[in-house]
Amino acid sequence: MTIESLRNFGANVEEGLERCMGMEDFYLEMIELGMSDDRFEVLGKNLDDHDLDEAFETVHALKGVIGNLALTPLYETICEVTEHLRKREDIDYKPLYDKLIEQRNQVKELK
Repeated sequence: MTIESLRNFGANVEEGLERCMGMEDFYLEMIELGMSDDRFEVLGKNLDDHDLDEAFETVHALKGVIGNLALTPLYETICEVTEHLRKREDIDYKPLYDKLIEQRNQVKELK
C-alpha cells in the first residue's frame, strides 16, 4: 500500500497524513490496523441478528476510525449505514454491508 494507491482509491491522504503528524509510515500502519478492525465482522453479525441498536453502536465506532483515516469512499458508505441505523430503519442492510466489505477489501489489497 502506498500513498499514491490510497489517493487513487479516493482517500484524502493529505487529511489523513495531517492527523498522523505527516508521518507516512505511521499513517499506513494505522490504515492496516483500521482495516483489520474486528468491528467490521461484528457489524455483519449485528445486522444478521437484526440488532439495530448494537449495529448502530458498532458502525458509529467504525465511522470514527475510518473518518480519522480519511478513507473517503469507505467513510461515505459507513455514513450511509450509520444514518439508516440511527433512524432504526428496518431495511435490507446486506447490499450496503457487502459494499462496505468490498471497499475494505479494496483498501487491504492496495499495492
